[in-house]
Amino acid sequence: MLDIRYIREHKAEVLDMLKKRFKQERMKFVEEAIKMYDAWRELKQEADLLRQRRNQLSEEVNKLKKQGKDIQSTVKELKQIPEKIKQLEEKDAQLQQQLQEILKKIPNMLDKEVPIAETEEGNKVLRTFGKKTKQKFVLKSHVDLLKELDLADIERAAKVSGARFYYLKNELVELDFAIIKFALDTLKKKGYILIRTPDLLRKSKMEGAAELADFEETLYKIADEDVFLIGTAEQTLAALHSDEVVTQLPLKYAGISECFRREAGAHGKDTKGIFRVHEFRKVEQFVYCDPKNSKKMQEDMLKITEEIFKKLKLPYRVISIASGVLNDTAIKKYDLEVWMPVQREYREMVSCSNCTDYQARKLNIRMQTREGTIFPHLLNGTAVATPRILAAILENYQQKDGSIKIPLVLQKYTGFKVIKAKK
Repeated sequence: MLDIRYIREHKAEVLDMLKKRFKQERMKFVEEAIKMYDAWRELKQEADLLRQRRNQLSEEVNKLKKQGKDIQSTVKELKQIPEKIKQLEEKDAQLQQQLQEILKKIPNMLDKEVPIAETEEGNKVLRTFGKKTKQKFVLKSHVDLLKELDLADIERAAKVSGARFYYLKNELVELDFAIIKFALDTLKKKGYILIRTPDLLRKSKMEGAAELADFEETLYKIADEDVFLIGTAEQTLAALHSDEVVTQLPLKYAGISECFRREAGAHGKDTKGIFRVHEFRKVEQFVYCDPKNSKKMQEDMLKITEEIFKKLKLPYRVISIASGVLNDTAIKKYDLEVWMPVQREYREMVSCSNCTDYQARKLNIRMQTREGTIFPHLLNGTAVATPRILAAILENYQQKDGSIKIPLVLQKYTGFKVIKAKK
């Protein structure tokens, strides 16, 4: 969340940010937050004055005792102060809680390079890589290839788990693990710490790591428990150092986890196959860094992901997400989209976001510097997410005889070069 002092001192800029995000309905929260902060300051000042008065009266009692004078009226006033302070402290805690809830409704500021547009039509294409698959024969969708090559069982998964679940089978299981191992090896060489995260997160930590909308649209809650299944390792990695003072920056993590998403906002889209599913595996880049380095760090993280996709030889493009569809937490976000030859369009595979200190403030992650206490900047970026890459490989690497070539960089992990067509 934003620092309330920043909001108070830069009110015009914050309101302008909301206009550029096309979220004018949230402007009221800016006014509410400032009023509540001012009320809290008055309350705090009143409590501080009472504490000063308490100290003064204590000194007076001691002097009066030494002088042999009557202390009853002074002691009476002194005894009333602790209860008054207690009442003010209770109001203080209540106001702070209410202020925190309001601040969560105010999005992060925008990087000046973010394209200003209300819909994804305003996303800006920054660059493209690779040649699109030439259609020398009739290409089959990954949905058909899964069935024909006996690589997944969607029907039985729907029977036992529900829609948008799947059983991976045969070579696709090995290919799935190969992609993950390839990504982890790449990040390890780049100095990232490999980490397998929990798949569950307490609500108090999820509130700091995720957006409010995620609780309705994305997250699965465990019944009768105050925990949620994670939608991405970003959430557990953001919470990793919550309520801590970190001693060094940057901290670079390569997190692997299962990911669970309700996809509540995607009804009727990608209902077949394994492109949009409720459970998948992902390798996530997550970095804690010095505020002055976060802009460069985001570019470095995106460069690593591009390196992975270049080695996979999957044609892609990088886009900068428009302000109107940018999530509340990020100041700037890139998506990497791979060309899907059967759909004849680019589809999202990767996101890379700079969230500045927005999550760090919510999770109370700090670092001591010579200048004082700072909140580190937190950045996240997908390295790979299966099974979307599996779908992309199936469609881009299919051969005329019905077989699927394995990307050269993955062959040392799979132990085979091709998924043969079934006779």
